[in-house]
Amino acid sequence: MARTNGKTVLVIGAKGGVGGAVAARLLADGWTVKALARGRATRPDLAAAQWIQGDAMNAADVARAAAGADVIVHAVNPPGYKDWDKLVLPMMDNTIAAAKAVGARIVLPGTVYNYGPDAQPDLTEESPQNPVTVKGGIRVAMERRLRQASTEGARVLILRCGDFFGPQAGNNWFGQGLVKPGKPVTSIPYPGPHAVGHAWAYLPDVAETVARLLARESELAAFETFHFGGHWLEAGTEMAASIQRVVVARGGARPAVTAFPWWLVTLASPFVTVFREMREMRYLWQRPVRLENAKLQAFLGAEPHTPLDVAVAAALTDLGCVPA
Repeated sequence: MARTNGKTVLVIGAKGGVGGAVAARLLADGWTVKALARGRATRPDLAAAQWIQGDAMNAADVARAAAGADVIVHAVNPPGYKDWDKLVLPMMDNTIAAAKAVGARIVLPGTVYNYGPDAQPDLTEESPQNPVTVKGGIRVAMERRLRQASTEGARVLILRCGDFFGPQAGNNWFGQGLVKPGKPVTSIPYPGPHAVGHAWAYLPDVAETVARLLARESELAAFETFHFGGHWLEAGTEMAASIQRVVVARGGARPAVTAFPWWLVTLASPFVTVFREMREMRYLWQRPVRLENAKLQAFLGAEPHTPLDVAVAAALTDLGCVPA
């Protein structure tokens, strides 16, 4: 019989990278995991989840799925970055309504999009949020609605992270910008200046952090935010160097680090949604943006942290870029 701890979580976005990783980790901790999705994920570590057919844009579907939930993980995003302005906030409102109805805590995997240049380079939980992009503005609006919801019967936990990478990561810079899924790594087009630092968040470490925070849910404030330090690489190309080491260790030739083709992204951005969104967020590669995790470390004692080369090897193996 499967182990259970008596707690129930609804994961909205369990077919995605963060949602799937958190769902798998909570299953391992004995949670009853319900997953609202239009289809079912095929990954074996989610086989024990209760898959509920539904749409995050449908308030009745979300409310039905949330019945009995202690926690709702809101990890859903519009596919391919399309229609953020039309879909993101309505989906958030549906989650908030469901959480208020059942008294659940909402967990939101946050980003650095909220912050403009005035808050950089070192971001704390209290840094001013004055974004300069459309997506950043939407992220700020999401958090404002969550803060209001925390005064109206819901509880909120936000874990802000850098660029996600790792097994089953979905849309991400690592798997769509630095390497090509399913192909050997022959070159690494790096998007920023080599000396500019960059923050990365390895999905299993993020999921472990969420699990540890939820294990102490009663100690959290009604509206709680933490910054996840992850892999802060002072010289951004340390990530490219790690990819090189892993490729060589798996028997491949050392790939060259090349310049990312921003000219092509700019040229195609009027016609390709993903390129347009990538171009809008280019500023995050042009200056260091570091998430200070002192608060998280003080609360947990230490932040879960997989060594960089181990994490990169897992991500490249999952992408089919190196042999297992």
